[in-house]
Amino acid sequence: MDHSLKELKDKDGNLISPILPEDVRNFLIDIDGTITDDIPNEEPERMATCLPYPDALETLNSWYDQGHIITFFTSRTEEHRAVTTEWLDRHGFRYQGLLMGKPRGGNYHWIDNHMVKATRFKGKFTELIQKKKVIDVFED
Repeated sequence: MDHSLKELKDKDGNLISPILPEDVRNFLIDIDGTITDDIPNEEPERMATCLPYPDALETLNSWYDQGHIITFFTSRTEEHRAVTTEWLDRHGFRYQGLLMGKPRGGNYHWIDNHMVKATRFKGKFTELIQKKKVIDVFED
């Protein structure tokens, strides 16, 4: 699948942030509590020995094979990068990126100039379906 970014311009002809083709999803996936057990940074020795959730490995690798972008975005710190990368690779996760240092504590509210879709993980990876939900938006 083509990951080439499409060039965009504003109404005055100035370049603005490019976007991916519409058929490519840019997944940001949490690690702890989402693809494996919820392991806090205070217990890093468990990071190397935990097992992946089988449905997570299968689903994420399927999305990767379909041409989507998989980036892990974790609250683990930079000091945990080596153990995290080794763990992902050892268990066969296919991905394009790993972002460390996501703020801890949940209750995330992502504000961006690009469209953001949020999916709360509730214990099992399945096919994604569309539902209408109430969301917070900026007043016009």
